[in-house]
Amino acid sequence: MGEPAVGSVPFPSELEPFVADPGGVGVFTDFDGTLAPIVDEPAAAVPLPGVVEALEALAARVGRVAVISGRPVAFLQRFFPDSPVMLSGLYGLEEVVHGEVRVAPGAGAWREAVDDVVAAASGGPPGMYAEHKGLSVTLHFREHPEIVDEVADWARVQATRSGLELRWARMSVELHPPVGTDKGSVLEALAEGLGCVCFLGDDVGDLPAFEALDRMRADGRSVAKVVVASSEMAPAVAAAADVTVDGPAEALELLRSFTARLPA
Repeated sequence: MGEPAVGSVPFPSELEPFVADPGGVGVFTDFDGTLAPIVDEPAAAVPLPGVVEALEALAARVGRVAVISGRPVAFLQRFFPDSPVMLSGLYGLEEVVHGEVRVAPGAGAWREAVDDVVAAASGGPPGMYAEHKGLSVTLHFREHPEIVDEVADWARVQATRSGLELRWARMSVELHPPVGTDKGSVLEALAEGLGCVCFLGDDVGDLPAFEALDRMRADGRSVAKVVVASSEMAPAVAAAADVTVDGPAEALELLRSFTARLPA
């Protein structure tokens, strides 16, 4: 896919306050559907050309930049090795600190439960694909959307049996350790001390991050909730937006235009 034409997306007024104080700015973003186009095979996802360079250029000019994803951090590190961009994976169950992967307190104790659900998935609804993420499991039905109810019922049974927590995602259901982490808790921790905070996301798993931004706004901070639109976007995600861009290509253009407005 080619790179987007610069200048086709107007710079949003919600980000103007960010330009005045770059050191107090945090830019945080989802990965799939936001930086990378959605693909049928999860392992085949890659960020758009120019995304890594755009985020690293931004990280050199503002207080903090991070990718907050449902992917394992090992997957993200393939694209951001030795990068100034901070990485949080599995909705906060993992993070990279000084090049080392750290696991959220209490999450490691649930590996056996996750392994057990993955093993049981071979007897799940035909057409369901179980993606083992180490500390969690994602049950995909993108290639067979007609089995959504069967997958949901199966996942509820497994959640009750295992004690794992069920969460909906884009054309999938996820089972996570119940340790109180989500994109909202990650965002609040990473944004501590910052006066201007932005998050880019596209899915229901990003709603806790947008809700965290609402709390920050209520506390007097400048925030921008950027929704990356698609034909699969849930109504609740669309309703959360301060700013809407069309797909990862326009998200990349927005990141570039923001960097261009900052002092060198």
